[in-house]
Order: sequence, then C-alpha cells, then structure tokens
Amino acid sequence: MNHVPVSFVVALSVQLACQLFKVVFYSLKQHRFSPHFFVSAGGFPSAHSAFVAALAVSIGARSGLGTDVFAVALVLALIVIYDAYRLRGHVEALARRVNRLARQVGQQEEPLSEMIGHSLPQVLSGIAIGASLAGLAAVLW
Repeated sequence: MNHVPVSFVVALSVQLACQLFKVVFYSLKQHRFSPHFFVSAGGFPSAHSAFVAALAVSIGARSGLGTDVFAVALVLALIVIYDAYRLRGHVEALARRVNRLARQVGQQEEPLSEMIGHSLPQVLSGIAIGASLAGLAAVLW
C-alpha cells in the first residue's frame, strides 16, 4: 500500500500554515480581508524558506543527518533559500524601479507585483518557523 511520506506532509503543512499566516497578517495590516496573500510570493514570513527548511529538518530527523537523502534535501533547501533572498530580491527591486518609471511617464498599464522576494529577516523567520515546526512534528510523530 502506498502512502504519502511524512516529511512531505510536514513540509506541506508548514507551507500552508505560513500562507494562512500571511493572509491574517496582511489583512490586519491593511485593515481589509486580503485572501490573495494565500498564493503570494514574497512577504513575511518566507514560506519558501519555511517549506524547504521543514523538509530538510523532517528528513534529517527521520532518516538521519548522515544520509544521502538528507544531503539532497539540505542542498535543495540552500538553493531555494538563496533564490528567495538574492535572486527574487533583485527581481523585486527591479519591479519597483520599473513601476516608478512607468508612473513618471504616465503609463496606465497594470503595475508589476512588488512583493516577489524576501528580506533577510523574512527568510530567517521562514527558516526558524519551518525548522521549529518540523522539529516539533518529529517529536510528536
């Protein structure tokens, strides 16, 4: 009988929890219900970082830190975290500049999304949330 790997369930649960948190956090911040934050990239916390940190920690707890599968999960996590912070951070800065230039020349098109990347605190909070929740799941599961 096939089953869904526990580490995947833990990581996906952390991802969903972070996205739900974003809905609540940004809805309160903007004083209006903002469900689009459930599928948004960027913002606080980094759900991408939380997802891959939870996956790596869960795999490490279940399979051992000295295993090849943990090494693969850790490398994947580092690539995704780097991408969330550096690459997507640059894309976000570029979107802000393009939108500012478009406003200056009076362009009326839909502005580019400026919530794409993450700041270092957003990434670090995502890592902390993902690792903590995966560690808790490992103790309870």
